[in-house]
Amino acid sequence: MIDRRAFTAFLAGALAAPGAAWSQSTSKRAYFYVSRGAALTVYRMDADAATLTPHSTVMLPANVQYAWPHPSGPFLYVASSNGGAASLGIKGDKHDLTALRIDPETGALVEHGPSTPLHTRPIHVTVDHRGAYALVAYNNPSSVSVHCINGDGSLGAEVKQAANLECGIFAHQVRVTPANDAVILVCRGNDAAKDKPEDPGSLREFTFKDGQLANRTVVALTVAMASARAISIFIPLCRSSTCRASVRISLTSTS
Repeated sequence: MIDRRAFTAFLAGALAAPGAAWSQSTSKRAYFYVSRGAALTVYRMDADAATLTPHSTVMLPANVQYAWPHPSGPFLYVASSNGGAASLGIKGDKHDLTALRIDPETGALVEHGPSTPLHTRPIHVTVDHRGAYALVAYNNPSSVSVHCINGDGSLGAEVKQAANLECGIFAHQVRVTPANDAVILVCRGNDAAKDKPEDPGSLREFTFKDGQLANRTVVALTVAMASARAISIFIPLCRSSTCRASVRISLTSTS
């Protein structure tokens, strides 16, 4: 039976960027990316025949944790780590963010500039809607970092944050709002243990401008929702370049 932690992880992967987080369509060809450990393999997808054919594999510095595509360029940003569950004491010592270039004809991936070392195990990565910054969420300690994306799609320097960010307990997902002026950090919280009560989760909203984050709003789970875990997705209400309206939906799983 699937537990709520696994449910949240699967749901986040499926809904964070439907049809984009791990798949890419270029030149009328569809490709699917699958990770196993540090290996990230591209498969040619034939929807009519319902088949996946392996094409090529690229090796990341450590086990793949998450990946996110550039909004307009042929690039994929991959968070990797040799760390694991903190509850099992698997802290790891190799954590990176890597830019990969996507071949528009074959979907093959090649490293695009040097990898950026991260301070701890990354659990989620996203890119803002202008393709100017990559944002990485970490669960232990709960935090978020912002990294410049250069004009050629390669990774630049980390943006040192002026504000003391309040990142809750066990950050699990980071997303940029459709207007590109705010960031939502989804904090999962922790289950109750024999010697301590449950740490409730929360949604943390930050203003976002020129790579800088600042605390704005905290939406804490109520007592009735204390056993829930939330993720956040955004659904645009319209696609006009002048329309900024969208709906934020929080999905929860319960015991």
